[in-house]
Amino acid sequence: MTLAVLRLSHRIIRDKRITTHLALTARAFGASEFFYSGDHDSKIEESIEDVCKQWGGKFLITHIGKPLKFIKEWKKNNGVVIHLTMYGVELSDNLQKIIEILEKETLVVVGGAKVPGTIFELADYNVAIGHQPHSEVAALAVLFDNVFEEEVRKKRFSDAKLEIIPSERGKQTKKIK
Repeated sequence: MTLAVLRLSHRIIRDKRITTHLALTARAFGASEFFYSGDHDSKIEESIEDVCKQWGGKFLITHIGKPLKFIKEWKKNNGVVIHLTMYGVELSDNLQKIIEILEKETLVVVGGAKVPGTIFELADYNVAIGHQPHSEVAALAVLFDNVFEEEVRKKRFSDAKLEIIPSERGKQTKKIK
């Protein structure tokens, strides 16, 4: 099973932090791949690769030139597409179906600048995490948290060099390799 995230329409000037946070959330919550379209941004790629070196995990980040073609290919290869949008059907109404389809190759699409209507048509599921404007990062985290429950929050990577020591106060890490 592959769980991947596609971020649409990255804009270097405006979106570097949000796209980075989407990739970090995808990685931390169980995705193995992160794709993004729009502006190619090698700094984001380097940043995520550095995180993986320190905190572990095999996680690929790739720029996609033609996202619609990419999504069509994903579906052609029997993959499932979940589009996170505030205009979709409430997550709780689709949760059981989504949990069941995660055995397949699954691509979660999150928007950027104006999302083309074709995305709504291509998606197998248009899912809303509430019906108010909110962050794509929040939507992705809520989706993964609901699907994987608490196991995703306890995720550890065997090849990590650093680990957080949970603490009520302060910040503590330890080197493990």
